[in-house]
Amino acid sequence: MAKQSFLTRDAVRDVYDRNARFYDLAVWGYYLAGMPIRKWRRMAVAALKLRPGDTIVEVGCGTGLNFELLQKAVGPSGKIVGIDISEGMLERARAVVRDRGWQNVKLVSGSASDFEFPQGVGGIVAMGVLTYEPDFDKVIERGAKALSPGRRWVVLDYKMPSGWQRMFAPFFIAMGSSFGVSKDLMDRHIWEAVERHLQNTQMQELYGGFVYIVSGEAH
Repeated sequence: MAKQSFLTRDAVRDVYDRNARFYDLAVWGYYLAGMPIRKWRRMAVAALKLRPGDTIVEVGCGTGLNFELLQKAVGPSGKIVGIDISEGMLERARAVVRDRGWQNVKLVSGSASDFEFPQGVGGIVAMGVLTYEPDFDKVIERGAKALSPGRRWVVLDYKMPSGWQRMFAPFFIAMGSSFGVSKDLMDRHIWEAVERHLQNTQMQELYGGFVYIVSGEAH
């Protein structure tokens, strides 16, 4: 069977539906490669500068791994809207929301490029997601227009480093290949879309330049 290119939404949906049951366990596996995923997620949420009562949209919420961090940021008076293209991942997220008794979480099944962002939201975040979205520029732009002035779009994702660390790219790709990591996707410059559509942008490279967090404020 031909290898998936992972450049289409259907391919992304299929691979995450198949791996949904094992996703949370696989994330822990990254720690064995020296990748402090939980720390990076906390950094991304901190970069949002959320306030109690805010509405936060998480693009590609997956199994709900970030919901606890977001709940602490927006509080019970806030709202979390999670969107994901994989129904398998959303089933896991629904179980988390149900088990924790969270009443302020809304889950949406669908593509990020088709999602109608609620107007006046207090923040938007995407972690390890937009690299898989062919229309990432459109998603960033529509989200930026929905944000309240001064509120923040934050992206945590992976890329190809610019320095000598590129020699380790085959290892990085092999480590994440079961979840679609490829050189083609690593060459998508999501941060440039953030810089186009938002202001006061900041970018921090992590893990030798293979991972980054970029944020920007709505005009």
